[in-house]
Amino acid sequence: MAKEILVNVSPRETRAAVVENGVVQEVYIERASHRGLIGNIYKGRVARVLPGMQAAFIDLGLKRTGFLHVSDMAGGRQDNGNGETRAEDIRRLVSEGQELLVQVLKDPLGSKGARLTTFVTFPSRYLVYLPRGNAIGISSRIEDEEEKLRLKGLLETMMDGQPNGGFIVRTAAEGADFDALRADMMYLLRLWDVVEKNYARGAAGKIVHADLDLPLRILRDLLGDDMERIRVDSADSLVEMTEFATTFIPELATRIEAYPDERPIFDLYSIEDEIERALGRTVPLKSGGYLVIDQTEAMTTIDVNTGGYVGHRNLEETIFRTNLEATVAIARQLRLRNLGGIIILDFIDMDEPGHRSQVLQALEKALASDHARNNISTISELGLVEMTRKRIRESLEHVLCYACPSCDGRGFLKTPETICYEIFREILRQNRQFDFQELLVLAYPEVIELLVDEESASLAELEQLTGKPIRLQSESLYAQDQFDVVLM
Repeated sequence: MAKEILVNVSPRETRAAVVENGVVQEVYIERASHRGLIGNIYKGRVARVLPGMQAAFIDLGLKRTGFLHVSDMAGGRQDNGNGETRAEDIRRLVSEGQELLVQVLKDPLGSKGARLTTFVTFPSRYLVYLPRGNAIGISSRIEDEEEKLRLKGLLETMMDGQPNGGFIVRTAAEGADFDALRADMMYLLRLWDVVEKNYARGAAGKIVHADLDLPLRILRDLLGDDMERIRVDSADSLVEMTEFATTFIPELATRIEAYPDERPIFDLYSIEDEIERALGRTVPLKSGGYLVIDQTEAMTTIDVNTGGYVGHRNLEETIFRTNLEATVAIARQLRLRNLGGIIILDFIDMDEPGHRSQVLQALEKALASDHARNNISTISELGLVEMTRKRIRESLEHVLCYACPSCDGRGFLKTPETICYEIFREILRQNRQFDFQELLVLAYPEVIELLVDEESASLAELEQLTGKPIRLQSESLYAQDQFDVVLM
């Protein structure tokens, strides 16, 4: 599978796109005015403790306080002596005004502040360091048992005599030698030493460690043997990325190259068009079917429809083929739009159990390459699949868009006819309460046109009922559902 990453850098925004076989699969966007907070470490102060929620709000010096649940705190779960754990009372762990070293788990989403943890972690190319841990973990994506044992043995040797702390071996470490792992370990230990010193001398509500910028995070997290190349359209970023790769991933540094063409880099593979389409509700399938994707505060729903696909054999086969095709499209859209949280997939109802099983297997296979952790349930009798996908950063829609001010995010507007009747009711209400010589109605052009044309008879009846003339004035700057009734 041919994979590459395109990095587009402008003065206030950096974007990266992961492309597989000429099709964009993921898009990352970072803006100078709204940098992500994930991985950042702060010296926070406890602003409020909520025993009922077993959580605390932490002042980080940001617009909104962060949220720290007892389950994300060191000592938050205690062994009850029966091999089971119970949650500790948060009032035993923190108190208002107390200072804490916390790390951001999730960016602020909507009206919610950042999700925090006291289990600080430091990722590098091959390892993740857990200063408060004491064990060695191996990525579940490394399937070779002999390789797992080899890596664990190397880590145990390197940790002998080292300060307290644990390590997780990342997937990229598969095949790495002793020297590479040792270099990563020493870098992480030095980094933790710097963070401890910054915490000791820093003021509460200040950042003590910021995660890497997007171009370097891309190298750390995504650059592997399966990545054919990374193309960058900025000379400064190219130098920075090459230096970083030469230091930490020397065997892959040559895969980073400049993009010299005058044509914008995101015009390759029509990435700009793909981003634009990813903001829409409907996703067409090659067969003629389509998906309808709706995001809400609580969950995302994806509905599968046959559309213009009529099949060749029978209805059950048509439905089955549409659902199979939809699994690949759904997996791609989840990555491309960065959808997370609870996701409900409404597949078309299938009568044959074998077809349901095959669709579920196809979905699991399509999601296997997703970097975000996901969990899929079985297909219900109604054809629904409940799944979760780890939500860390805001979705593409939330990064690039905001709620429509006219409809307040509902996604629909009142019809001109509805507005006409609201105007009629407002005129009657004004007539009962006040004395006036005439009325002036200001409204959207399409509403005024309807009043003059189809609703002219109703307007005449109102003039006769009130005994006052009613004048109309078109206001092109008004929203469709906006109007004013002015007494003259």
